[in-house]
Parts: sequence; structure tokens; C-alpha cells
Amino acid sequence: MAKFGIGDSVRRLEDPRLLTGGGRYTDDTKLSTPAARAYVLRSPHAHADIRSIDTTAAKKAPGVLLVFTGADVETEGFGDVPCLVPLDNRDGTPRADTSRPMLAKGRVRHVGDPVALVVAETLEQAKDAAELIEIDYAPRPHTVDTWESAQPGAPLVHDHIPNNIVFDWAMGDQAATEAAFKKADKVVKLQIVNQRLVVNSMEPRGAICEYDPSDDRSTLWLSSQGVHMIRPVVADMILKIGSPKLRVRTGDVGGGFGMKIFVHPEYPMVVWASRALKRAVKWIPDRQEAFQSDVQGRDHVSIAEMALDKDARFLGCRITTYAALGAYLNHFSVFIPTMAGSSMLNGLYQTPAVYVNVKGVMTNTVPTDAYRGAGRPEAAYLVERFVDHIARETGLTPDEIRARNFIKPAQLPFKTALGDTYDSGDFETVMRKGMEKADWKGFAARRAQSARAGKWRGIGMATYVEKCSGGGPETVKAVFNDDATISLITGNQTNGQGHETALKQIASARLGIDVERINLVQGDSDVVPEGFTGGSRTIAINGVATMGVADKIIAKGKPLAANLLEASAADIDFKDGSFRIVGTDRSVSLFDVAKANKGALDDDFTRTPEADTYPNGCHICELEIDPDTGTLEIKNYTVTDDFGMALNPLLLQGQIHGGIGQGVGQALTEHTIYDKDSGQLLSGSFMDYAFPRADIVPAVKFDMHNSPCTTNPLGVKGAGEAGAIGAPPSVINAIVDAIHAHTGVKHIDMPVTPATLWAVIEAHRGKKAA
Repeated sequence: MAKFGIGDSVRRLEDPRLLTGGGRYTDDTKLSTPAARAYVLRSPHAHADIRSIDTTAAKKAPGVLLVFTGADVETEGFGDVPCLVPLDNRDGTPRADTSRPMLAKGRVRHVGDPVALVVAETLEQAKDAAELIEIDYAPRPHTVDTWESAQPGAPLVHDHIPNNIVFDWAMGDQAATEAAFKKADKVVKLQIVNQRLVVNSMEPRGAICEYDPSDDRSTLWLSSQGVHMIRPVVADMILKIGSPKLRVRTGDVGGGFGMKIFVHPEYPMVVWASRALKRAVKWIPDRQEAFQSDVQGRDHVSIAEMALDKDARFLGCRITTYAALGAYLNHFSVFIPTMAGSSMLNGLYQTPAVYVNVKGVMTNTVPTDAYRGAGRPEAAYLVERFVDHIARETGLTPDEIRARNFIKPAQLPFKTALGDTYDSGDFETVMRKGMEKADWKGFAARRAQSARAGKWRGIGMATYVEKCSGGGPETVKAVFNDDATISLITGNQTNGQGHETALKQIASARLGIDVERINLVQGDSDVVPEGFTGGSRTIAINGVATMGVADKIIAKGKPLAANLLEASAADIDFKDGSFRIVGTDRSVSLFDVAKANKGALDDDFTRTPEADTYPNGCHICELEIDPDTGTLEIKNYTVTDDFGMALNPLLLQGQIHGGIGQGVGQALTEHTIYDKDSGQLLSGSFMDYAFPRADIVPAVKFDMHNSPCTTNPLGVKGAGEAGAIGAPPSVINAIVDAIHAHTGVKHIDMPVTPATLWAVIEAHRGKKAA
């Protein structure tokens, strides 16, 4: 039995169960009756009209139970898969919308667009039947490139959206920014691409639905980031059966990264089919299907301009971003490049005037939405690549350009030009500590040593700030059980972060009880309160709620313990899981009080964030390039972070290292590529999409310099996405540093594969650095 305190490095409590095969993921769900298997027939075209669909032969195939098409969606009067975020254009008009039925009606708009659902006794029978469906497609012109799709004359993804611009949004003071450029001594400009990524969670999406005829109710099991994000969309908005008719359940989740927050078309399809057949239906995709259907991430083209004074201090910044949204607007997709990410384009700098214009671009590709960091990595990459570029253009070192423009501790709390208020931090100290730990001063000698071996060595830094841990309230309920345990019931959903460990650790520390006596309950819409996981918010919100309900339990328990001890409540103290009379050895345990007063200690606490938190830090990457092959090796990777307070340093380091792995993957290997001529997804499997391998994910020197957050009682700042935010710009900055002196190249876009790097080196080798 073990008690843990806040700040202890605790190994993940859930790992022994998961590592020994005790996990229960969607595909492990035990049903009362065998499930029929669902298969989704998808469009082979990037853009086409559907002239006709003949399902006659498919319906007669062996084992087939039903075949649905867009015509059936129309007949049933079902709603579309919605975009949930309203947004106004710069001129005050509302954004356009895109109709997205579960199954295509009349037109398909990307390769993989769902066209028909086949349910049969076995998956093989469903696949065989799908091949018998005859569809007459009339291909239409398509567009898959983010920049080209927004240019006049590009094929329209939706006829009612001119130039494929679904919104034209802005934030910041345009007049003040233009004035800053007019008085500038120097203006620096750079175009930056943040490429499209496939999420590739370890556990693919999947859905299983079971129907109970006794109350006409369905239970949907799926891999999610919160059941209450799923239920109203499926039940109320799409199928229109009403939320009481649908129970949503989630077990263990093998990674989410934002993608599993959302309702994808297959979820309501499975519920619909199960209700039609009055039996269980199961849909589990393979990887190729996931590549064509899971919402994807990033895909921005940005143009950044900075106005500087004679001392290279930032006067004003102007940024225009073309953000690809795919063929349809998804739940939060319009929020990610706008309100979620754009305010972070201030970075950690004092820039007095910033103006951001974001144009949402429709393309004949899979829709995009939140992916680890959700707009914040895109902003940090743009800012920190740009700041390094500015340093090179002004002749300053990377640390000097940052130090001149950082917000100073004495200026905090600081309201940025884009409206956020940073409450705490010491940004230059964090950078300097990172440089010291990375031995920045000794880099020149290491570069010379590499040169003697025929290698080019580079070092790059990136600072970052992330707006996170805000949003709506989260509730934690505490229920005492008959077996002398306590259940913490919460609406968010662990998908690899270690919630079981973190929330139990807080409860153990606050209540002074063994973690073995604490259960965490998640993932059942009949049981858990509203909530979801995303935006690095669990500890800052659910953790504070856990602390709050523990304090309520203690307060309620004192008078009850006083009655048992025949003492005054004023004389009762609580420590190490027991109530005791002050100055005596007479005590009664928390669980004895709960047993004697059944249900009296059960309580809940709702935490509504007072403000966002702003974790920040500095990543430093040092690498070596072989100029003859374009291969590179990360030699050293150093991170210094400010997370306000570390609840569990060991758990925290695991989150940061995982995020760095994803960030390095984006920098060096990952790229979702659609063929411009055919619209086909060329990187549609692990044979073609270069997932980051162990040989490129670096060991990490990790350090913290924490300035406690002032807007929550724990003093914590969100941490789950930070590694993925700081890594890409630090890696690319190091690459540019390595090649610039030999080639004159000042910028290179992600991903920097050996082939692309070799091509750049060969095209510019020997050119003088400017």
C-alpha cells in the first residue's frame, strides 16, 4: 500500500495492467451476442458526381444484412456531421458552411469519402458484397494544394464557396500594425509551410453498437476523448433519436491526440445500422481506411512580415495564413487556426502591434481538425522559425534577438497585442538555463570537430508559449464504496496521459489514503459528468476539482467524526487519512466515518477555469549532417520548461519526450501527400508515410525553471502538448544553422528528409552565405 504526495515522481499506476495485456480497448469489448460486421465503401475519386448507385447484387450476397447509401440518409431525414464553431469574417458576415452527410449524397469530395455502408455476418462477407455495388461516377476537377486551392480559377470544392475560401477572419489592430511598418527601419519577410499530418494513434478508431429492445436504447462503444462530446452529436444532431436513447462508453484508449474528440461519420452509421437490425454491429478500420478517413492535422501556408527598429526590436508583425480545412468543415476545424492558435503568434515577445489574417481553404482532401497542440504548434513553428530568420537578417545571434524582445518579468502580468494575459514566467532565464545545459558556449569546438570528419554541425533553439487549460468546467465526483475504497468519477478521458496516476496522486496526497483505495471512473455517459480531454487541461482543471472535492470531504467529515469521537468539531483535526482529537491519540479513519454515515461523505466539485495557463520553455537541438547523403543525426536535445509546478516529474517527462517524438517526426519524416493530378493519397500506409522511428527520436536532457501559475490553486500550467510545440522549430533552426554557411540557404520547409536535404545541398553547395 502506498501514499503519494504532490511533487513525487511516481511510476504510472496503470502500466502493469496495460503491459500485461489487461487493457480493454474498443475491439476488446465483450458483447452479450455476436456482432455483425460493418464495412464502409469509400470514394476512389477526389471529386465526382454520383450518377447512380445499384446495390441490388450486394443486398443478395451471402451473409449480407443491410446496405445503406446516401439515398437512405435522405429518406431517414438524418442531419449532417456538423461544424460546432460559429465564426465571423473580417467584414462581419458569418462563415460559410459545408453539408456533410454520413454517406455521400450526389457528390463525393475526397478520396475515402463514405459512399455506402454494408453490414454482414462477417467482415469478409461485407467486403465481398461491397465489391458488388455498382456506382457510376462522373469525375469533376479537383484541387488538393492549400495555396493553389485559394487562387482564382481553382476548381470549387463546394459550388457556393467562391475561391474555396470558407472564411476570411482576422484578429489584432490592423491600423496600429500598418503604422508600425511605416516607421520601421527594416522589414523582414518569410513564407512558411506547416505540412499536413496523419494522426496515426496506436489504437485505430472503431465503433461497436448494441441495441436493447426493452427500452429502445443503444449503447455505443468507441475510442474517444470524452463520451459527452460524442453523445449529443450522434443522438440529437445526426440521428435525431434524442440523447436519452444513446449510452456512450469508452474503455482504455490507445492514443487520441485530438482526433478522437470528434464524431466521424462511421459512429452514427453504426448506431443506425444496429437500431435497424436490432442487434450488435461492429466497425473496426484497418490502417489504410484510417489514412483515408481520420481527421488530419496542420496544413498551413503562412506569410510573415516583421517591422523592426534600428536596434532590431519588434515594432509590428503581420501574418497571413492559408489554413486547409479539407473537403468539409469538421467539429472544431474553424477554431484551430483562428481562435485556438492565432493569439499565440505573439510568442513570448513584446511586439506592440500584431495583425493576423486567416483564410480557411477548402480542398479535396480529408478534413482537418485538432492535432496535438491544436493551432499552438503551428503558431510556435511560424514565430520561432521567423525569429531565427530575423536574427540572421539582422546579424544577431538567436539568443540576442530573443533577449532584446522578450517580455520581462517586471512587466508581468502582460497583456499581449492579441489580447492574452501572461500571468507568470521568466522567459530569458529559461532560455539561458537551456543554453547552459546544452553547453551552447562549447558548440563552436564541436562544430569544428565535426568539420574535420566531413560533417556539418548545427545548433538551433526555439522558445514557445502555449495557451491551454482553459475552456469549460470539469466536475469530479467522489463516492465511498462498501469495500473501503473511494471512486473518483470524472468526464474527461485518459488516452495515454496517465490520468489514473495523476488524479489518484492528488487524492492520495490530499486525503492521506493509499492509492490502492482510490478508483478512477471514466468513459460512461450514464455515470460520468460532462467533460473531455484536450488542450492540456486535465491537471489544471480536473486536478483542481479533485483537490476541491477532497477538501469538501474533509470539511464534511469533521463534524461526523466529532460525533463518533464524542468531541467538538472545533477540536477535530485531519491528517494521514484519519480524523483525530487535537492533543490526543483518539482518532477515527476516513473510511470508518464514511461507513458509519453511509453516503454522507459523497460529494462533487466543479472547477471552472479562471483563465488559461501559459506554459513556456526553450528547446535546443544540436545535430550533425552528412552533406554527401543528406542524412542527419540529432546529437543533443535539451529542454527547459516552465510548467508552474510539477505534480509528477516522472510522468511529466514522459509526456514531454513523447511530444518531442511527434515534433521531430513532423520536422524530419511525416508528410501527407496528395497527388495533384489524380487527387489520390500517395502516403496512404506505413509503407509510404514515414512515421518517426526510434533512430530519429532523441534522448532528452530535461530541466524546469517553474514560475507558479497564479490562476489556479495548484499553480500548474498545462504540459501534455508542449513537447510537440517546441520541437519542430528547434530542429529546423538547427538544420538551417548547419547548412547556411555552406549553401547560403536561409530556410527549408518540413519535413527535411535525407532526399530533400541532399537536393537542397547539391543545388546550393558552395554558395556564399549572405
